[in-house]
Amino acid sequence: MRIVLLGAPGSGKGTQAQKLMAEKHIPQISTGDMLRAAVAAGTRFGQQAKSIMEAGNLVSDKIMLGIISERLAQPDAANGFILDGFPRTQKQALDLEELLDELEVPLDAAVLMDVDPEILLKRLTGRRTCSATGKLLNIYFSPKEELDACIKAGGELVQRDDDNEATIRNRLDVYRQQTEPLIAYYRKRGKLRKVDADGNIDEVYARFRDILRTKPA
Repeated sequence: MRIVLLGAPGSGKGTQAQKLMAEKHIPQISTGDMLRAAVAAGTRFGQQAKSIMEAGNLVSDKIMLGIISERLAQPDAANGFILDGFPRTQKQALDLEELLDELEVPLDAAVLMDVDPEILLKRLTGRRTCSATGKLLNIYFSPKEELDACIKAGGELVQRDDDNEATIRNRLDVYRQQTEPLIAYYRKRGKLRKVDADGNIDEVYARFRDILRTKPA
């Protein structure tokens, strides 16, 4: 099983990828994790990325594709992979398609985690961490008992600085401008699957698994 995960911030891509990874025994390949691992391991492309990052510049698509190629050559990816965070643009998608064709490991599907924008906004702006227990909560979706338990434990519900509404709306706008065109790209290639990602984790995962067995959207 070889898939790309698509979806806006807060759509649950990481959570669902972790569950699929555990069930299918295939790696979730996150762009950030993969980049850090390549730099730490001192791979050919990791060394190139390190010098660029130390100079304060962005790593090019060419180097990222090289790092992806190195990662897919590792034994744990022999039976499949879940790409999370790449591609983000149509050009990256085209480059990725060429790379996977060269490696003879074409994608099975691109899975879109589909959530209403207003729900996404509440998921992200409502995130809080209990200062006493470290538990992650949401003022809109967590049960009142869990929120109250934090206060009773002497904690506060702390919001990250970058979880304010203005910043979140900007992140969602960037996603729409740069990444949403990938939906049409993968639909045209017959690879797109769409999952209703509104609901609890297990409900969404059941839909996620089912959708991988259906025809393209």
